[in-house]
Amino acid sequence: MEELAQSSPDQLEDLLGRVQSYNPQADLALIRRAYDYSARMHVDQKRESGEPYVIHPLNVALIITQLKLDVPSIVTGLLHDVVEDTHASLAEVQSQFGAEVSQLVDGVTKVSKITFQSREEKQAENFRKMIIAMAHDIRVVLIKLADRLHNMRTLDHLEPERQQEIARETLEIYAPIAHRLGIYWLKSELEDLSFRYLNSSAYGTLKAFVAKRRQEREDYIANVIEILSRRLLESGVKAEVTGRPKHFYSIHSKMQELGLSFEEIYDLVAFRIIVDTVRECYEALGVVHANWKPVPGRFKDYIALPKVNMYQSLHTTVIGPRGQRMEVQIRTREMHKIAEEGIAAHWSYKEGTSKEIRETERFAWLRRLIEWQQNLKDPQEFLSTVKDDLFPEEVFVFTPKGDVFDFPQGATVIDFAYRIHSQVGNHLAGARVNGRMVPLRYKLRSGDTVEVMTSEKQVPGKDWTNFVATARAKSRIRQWLRQQQAERSLELGVSLLDRELEPLKLSVAQLRSSKRLDTALREFSQRDVDSLLAAVGYGIVTPTQLLNRVLTPDELKLYRPEKSPIPLGPAQRERAAKEARKSASGAVVVSGVGDMLVRFARCCNPLPGEAITGFITRGRGVTVHVAGCPHALNTDPQRRVPVVWKDGEEAPRAIRLEVLCADQPGLLAAMTKAIASAGVNISTAEVKTKGADGRALSVFEVSVTSARQLNNLMSSIGAIDGVMRVSRLGQQIGPRY
Repeated sequence: MEELAQSSPDQLEDLLGRVQSYNPQADLALIRRAYDYSARMHVDQKRESGEPYVIHPLNVALIITQLKLDVPSIVTGLLHDVVEDTHASLAEVQSQFGAEVSQLVDGVTKVSKITFQSREEKQAENFRKMIIAMAHDIRVVLIKLADRLHNMRTLDHLEPERQQEIARETLEIYAPIAHRLGIYWLKSELEDLSFRYLNSSAYGTLKAFVAKRRQEREDYIANVIEILSRRLLESGVKAEVTGRPKHFYSIHSKMQELGLSFEEIYDLVAFRIIVDTVRECYEALGVVHANWKPVPGRFKDYIALPKVNMYQSLHTTVIGPRGQRMEVQIRTREMHKIAEEGIAAHWSYKEGTSKEIRETERFAWLRRLIEWQQNLKDPQEFLSTVKDDLFPEEVFVFTPKGDVFDFPQGATVIDFAYRIHSQVGNHLAGARVNGRMVPLRYKLRSGDTVEVMTSEKQVPGKDWTNFVATARAKSRIRQWLRQQQAERSLELGVSLLDRELEPLKLSVAQLRSSKRLDTALREFSQRDVDSLLAAVGYGIVTPTQLLNRVLTPDELKLYRPEKSPIPLGPAQRERAAKEARKSASGAVVVSGVGDMLVRFARCCNPLPGEAITGFITRGRGVTVHVAGCPHALNTDPQRRVPVVWKDGEEAPRAIRLEVLCADQPGLLAAMTKAIASAGVNISTAEVKTKGADGRALSVFEVSVTSARQLNNLMSSIGAIDGVMRVSRLGQQIGPRY
């Protein structure tokens, strides 16, 4: 034990030295005790590299010192895995190190007792839990980022598949959070490490290219620094000038965005000018622009309009020496500290700090995340909306009073209205931008002055979610639509039951007042009577099922469940019979719901063998979609139900295929022969020539029994000489050949 506790004495002393350098009053004895406890708890554990496990929490604590956090944060870094990976309990941690450390350890712990249906759902749910933890203490996410950074630094020892999985999650979730918190050094390293594992070929090529031009780049940096320093001094501006190569992922992203090759990328270096005052920032900008021609459209003033994470700086791109583009950032020393350390620069680890950032500004974006996670019940929907909002390029717009709001690129006046207040958004009737009336889908631009108009008669439309870019607006619109849907379902449920109860001289109001409906809540898993009645309107519970549960034996004798609750005309009876035949001949099992009518969505025409999902349609049973169908993803998550194909049952289903091919003799015969050879029947065929371009478009309606049979058929048709494309109609997510 003693040998293990002493396994990293140099690193432990390094840790203590770093803490003392920025916090001379730190309780170093507590940190030593936390290290000894962590080493003792992890004594029999090894990392994938074969090193003692305690090396990991020790390195996490070292990263935390780079963020200059307080002693409880350092102690938590040393203990963050003991509750998850050892027999240590949270109560024991609290008794040994106090309630504050215990709460931080609990926030960082990755233990999850929830059972997930998919890895995506697990990732989304974990992300939600992390955001919730941030609501209580921002240090939780900073420690989590340090944990992820060390895991990324030591990813070499895992299997390639696991490496890519962790790297992708890091790039999509953790790097954007580091960016949003303004910790750019951490964000850049996470991005570069993720890039290395997600695209090792491009990473290696880029690294070799940058290394090849190293001497040339260093000479260029020295030359520019010398020129800039001299010109600034001549202008009376005292400044510190530095230059650094850009990060690999940043270079790669720019190449992808602009479609450039390595040789076409010139601005691999960013220069930074650090001065004492804001006035000198603009004076330095004048010196830069006076000496080198600025690139139009590449100047950004984040001093006058700071980013939401409080980042401030002047950014400009100029044509520097040798005709190369170079980026220059200009900021004060205080701005530089915030830019490098982000939110950690404001962390008060000691009493009497003189500079404070207003709480409302520092944590405004964080509170918005908390609000979204509370409103979004579906974890995948939450993950999607938060990812959208973590990656924005900000657009700054003004209210008529001159207040400034920031929005992601692509935001519309609907987003603006919901930023002001939910009720303003729900009743948005029109908007003026810069004094001119604009449509609600108008995309905001930086500098716009927006004035909105409301009307009590105006309500959100179902298509509004297609025109908004912020998670707040999306969640509010969906929340309103769900509420309206629930109210309509409640009214329909009451109407259907009243019609059934009419021969018994009873009504829903009577059953409600006598609390007879309460007896059925547990059986149908509903929280209250309104939810039970809405379930009848949705079609989750049929009137017959409910009344069989709440009516007395004498009342049941008078009740005729076989009687249709709504008189049907001939056309309605035929349609109902057709749907019933679909249900009887279908091969789908609805999990957790009995006696449900099943129908297949026409938008995607699911086939046996394809992943499917179902959602309850009011009065029409369960509609089955292909998993991932856009129409299914837009439905209320609370109405989704698990559905699976029955084993061994593959009934023929009609599918339409579109074939684009050359207009040449014998091609139609070859296609019909391929279809017949696959054992597939053709119901209809339609062929149209496309004029002078020598192409023809054929549409076949065929009967297939499974996705496998369809894919084989499409491959066979696609292999015919002269066929350019084969696609499945009515499904935007299906295969193309």
